[in-house]
Amino acid sequence: MGCLVALSSRLALLALWLATPWVNRAFSGGWILPLLGIIFLPLTALTYVIVYALAGGVTGWAWLWIVLAFVLDLSSHGSSAWDNRRRLPQARRQQYV
Repeated sequence: MGCLVALSSRLALLALWLATPWVNRAFSGGWILPLLGIIFLPLTALTYVIVYALAGGVTGWAWLWIVLAFVLDLSSHGSSAWDNRRRLPQARRQQYV
């Protein structure tokens, strides 16, 4: 589930970046932060761009949406690490001891 959310948010952010000027406005015309957002925290970057475009900036309670997206991104990374622990041979041995 987390992989699907990460992939769709990456594609949505890339589509926004190519089709609208919202990403350039939100990140002041830079390309490094949006690229890092696509790679590491796609849902957070996408939420930041949308909130910035709709509210004209990210201030006050708008940061709540950014923080929630950040928590979802971190939980996505954490859940994939938790699921992959079964693939390690030493984890299988310790699980049954």
